[in-house]
Amino acid sequence: MTNAKRIILSSDHGAIELRQAIATHVAERGWTVEDIGPTTTESTNYPEHGAAAARRVAAGEFQFGIILCGTGQGIMMSANKIEGIRCGVCSDTFSAKMIRAHNDANMLALGARVLGPSLAIEIVDAFLDASFEGGRHATRVDMIKALEAERT
Repeated sequence: MTNAKRIILSSDHGAIELRQAIATHVAERGWTVEDIGPTTTESTNYPEHGAAAARRVAAGEFQFGIILCGTGQGIMMSANKIEGIRCGVCSDTFSAKMIRAHNDANMLALGARVLGPSLAIEIVDAFLDASFEGGRHATRVDMIKALEAERT
């Protein structure tokens, strides 16, 4: 299945509202969005949600993934355990641009307790609008991939 202009979103129970606002925004930008929940505020475990989205990005079903929890840190750590995922947590637009441009990140993590909706959407736009620069950065991404291969 092609992954062009397809994005997957997930979060834990604490980030539902922000995730849904981001999903709406990204869809308005012309992306096909799959929001895999959760849909209720019943307590859930962020590692399950981060890994579920990451597996689908790693499988090539989606070009990118956006995942959220309270700080973005835990769900980002979980996603990065999936082979082929390069996910960074961002609280500013510069970092979001750079994880795409220099690290070829395929997932973005956000903290719902850290960011307001307006800034979160600006960060998402910076991430989606950036492109991987390649060159010396490709060499470094290859080094990251080699480290990942050591785990298997």
